[in-house]
Amino acid sequence: MTGSENQTADDRLIVALDVPNALAGLDLASRLGDAVSFYKIGLGMLTGGGLALANELKDEQGKRIFLDMKLFDIGATVEAAVRGLAQFGHDFLTVHGDPHVVRAAAQTKGEMKILAVTFLTSLDRADLDAGLIVPGDLPDLVSTRAGRAFEAGADGVIASPQEAAMVRALPEAAGKLIVTPGVRPPGGDKGDQKRVATPAEAIGAGADHIVVGRPIHAAPDPAAAARAILGMLP
Repeated sequence: MTGSENQTADDRLIVALDVPNALAGLDLASRLGDAVSFYKIGLGMLTGGGLALANELKDEQGKRIFLDMKLFDIGATVEAAVRGLAQFGHDFLTVHGDPHVVRAAAQTKGEMKILAVTFLTSLDRADLDAGLIVPGDLPDLVSTRAGRAFEAGADGVIASPQEAAMVRALPEAAGKLIVTPGVRPPGGDKGDQKRVATPAEAIGAGADHIVVGRPIHAAPDPAAAARAILGMLP
């Protein structure tokens, strides 16, 4: 099966394949079946066959693919890396939200959408202080960083659900994507995330897509868990 023939599920849900290698990823995708049409493959999977997995899910199963690589480097290197990834025709690619990185990625993205990372959802103000980030409330900094990324050519941003509404309200956000990790079902374990919300809260705040990993892949029945999360969406 190729192309978009398998797009039967609600693609607002992106399932993070945070598993050790491509074989485990294929096994999870098999268990999820038609319940999920969109997958995120991150940096942790890169040395475990992540790109090969992404290509197989797209070309053989018709899935949409989000490459969460969070690229950061000088402009020429970012351009080269994005050009190389663009040849595979996947849907989303993350880069850090620094304007020079976003501008470089936009030059060679092809049909991919470039999503700028504002601040990781595992960070709070104390973490920003340790990283010498300017003072200010974290939501305000996320909003400012998102606006600058949009101006630099980002097609969307990664932001926690708690900042999605502020980002959506930006004039620069018109027609842009907001993708929110840090989404947990009501009462779910936060894990290593610090800025979280429920699926319904994230979509209600203006997110176009939610990214969910552990609550699905750690469930006894991942497909049932995915369908339950989709059932929570407005």
